[in-house]
This record gives sequence, C-alpha cells and structure tokens, in this order.
Amino acid sequence: MQRICLFPGTFDPITLGHFDVIHRATSLFDKLIIGVGINSSKQPMFTIEQRTGWIKEIFKDVPTIEVTGYEGLTVDFCKKVNAKYILRGIRYVSDFEYEKAIADMNRMLVPDIETIFLTCAPLYSTISSTLVRDVIRNGGDASMFMPEEVKF
Repeated sequence: MQRICLFPGTFDPITLGHFDVIHRATSLFDKLIIGVGINSSKQPMFTIEQRTGWIKEIFKDVPTIEVTGYEGLTVDFCKKVNAKYILRGIRYVSDFEYEKAIADMNRMLVPDIETIFLTCAPLYSTISSTLVRDVIRNGGDASMFMPEEVKF
C-alpha cells in the first residue's frame, strides 16, 4: 500500500520554512501532495495559480511530489486523493497547540487519517507567510525568506 500524505496550506507565499518541511518529508512518504487550500475566509495576496505554479516549479524535479489546489474540508480532500496522512509544520509550541486541535477534529471526522507533525529547522522558525506578506506590502525585500522561484 502506497503511503500518500497531504501537506495542506495556503502557501501565501511559500517560505523557506515550508520548503524545509516538504524537502524532509519526501523521504517519509511514497507520494506527497501539496494541497494549496482555497479558504473563503481569507483573502490571499497571491492567486491560486501563482502559488501552485511556484510550488510546481520549485519541486519540478521531485517525481514523488504533486501540487494541486483544493477547497473544502482537508479530510474530504484526503479521501479524494487516497491520502492516509496529513503533514503539518510546527515552528513553536503555540503552533502545536493550534495544529493539535485541528488534528483532533480531523481524527474525529475520519479516524483512519493520521496527522504527522514536523518541526522546521531552527534557522526558519521565525519565518511565516504572514510576516513575509507584511514585508512585501510595505515595500521590503522578502526574497531571503522564500525559495528563489517565487517571483511576482
């Protein structure tokens, strides 16, 4: 049985922290699906096409990675793509508390889907998409926080 994992997120934009988690997760699963979520309560800075395009370009040479947009419940999308695992990146204890609540809810909805937590490398623990967007909005150079393929 193939170990398929979904790494959901808005990736608005993808950061070096995301890249670190994705890169390390590729050895853990047979297939890693990066699900770029469409969240109706969030207004993204970058379009779904930009975000999926960047991620596809970054990982174009990794055949075990698939990138797609999705909408709705993450566990429903897991069932659609036959993913038995959800990957979540953790930077701080506060991330864990928030992510554990989501993982618990997902487990109640679909008990056979496991959530896996990976901590990002300490070098990237202060980088978040929110902070990167703030730098961009205010005219700063955020390139040091994102893979070089992210251009806008």
